Amino acid sequence: MRGKIRLITTMLIFGSIGVFVKNIEISSSEMAFLRGVIGSLFLLGTSILVKHKPSLKSLKQNALLLLLSGGAIGLNWIFLFESYRYTTISNATISYYFAPIFVMILAPWVLKEKLTPIKIGCIIAAMIGLFLIVNPGGEGQNHTLGIFYGLLAAALYASVILMNKFIKNLSGFEITLVQLMAAAIVLLPYIGWQGNLTFSGLNSTSVIFILILGIVHTGLAYFLYFTSIQDLKVSTIAVLSYIDPISAVIIAAIFLGENMTVFQMIGGILILGSTFLSEKLELKIKTPTTTP
Repeated sequence: MRGKIRLITTMLIFGSIGVFVKNIEISSSEMAFLRGVIGSLFLLGTSILVKHKPSLKSLKQNALLLLLSGGAIGLNWIFLFESYRYTTISNATISYYFAPIFVMILAPWVLKEKLTPIKIGCIIAAMIGLFLIVNPGGEGQNHTLGIFYGLLAAALYASVILMNKFIKNLSGFEITLVQLMAAAIVLLPYIGWQGNLTFSGLNSTSVIFILILGIVHTGLAYFLYFTSIQDLKVSTIAVLSYIDPISAVIIAAIFLGENMTVFQMIGGILILGSTFLSEKLELKIKTPTTTP
């Protein structure tokens, strides 16, 4: 029961991330960099407190994959944050949950897995759902751009899921810690090239929300996640992970007054239903389909 409570808490934390991001007055790249730094420092401190020491040999063996996947996570955050800026949290979150569909599409080539008729049906249903969301009753181009950014974020996270399948002899906690550090390292020269190293847009409100984003939505959330899944079945994790998008829609409606049209709701159900079925078919995936 404690494991379920921790996982539910984690999903509710992830579900609230969009509300905080919308109130941070700096660029998405700066936000992603600070999130990586603060989150990795939190997890590093936690690992020192619990006296957890990863194998240097395993880190060296997986160094390239860890660096590439960490960079993909950093870019994934940038596009997700941009998605929040250009469209509603509901649209961004549901678009982001397209990640397992991308995994299903790429799995036959990357993992040599068979694309069954049921999986093809899931992909088609998700595509129809996406069409219903992208065309929400004639709304403006900003929503289309925001959904596009959400899909880019989903594609990057799908690449992380696939790369993680090839990382050996490291726990999920260890992989995440190194990937967060790698994300910050990869993003540092990028924001320097953009001329954003001054973080000039930071104000008192943004500083508070950035700390919450790094400590609560990243460090604490990932720690709770990895300490909860040890006691739960993979099928339970898959089901409870859908508290994230559902809570995101509810929180956005309460705090930002965002609403979804009937067609968007149907589209969201098609996408989330397809990803849920894909998870039921692929229970060997040990991580959640999407972690914002």
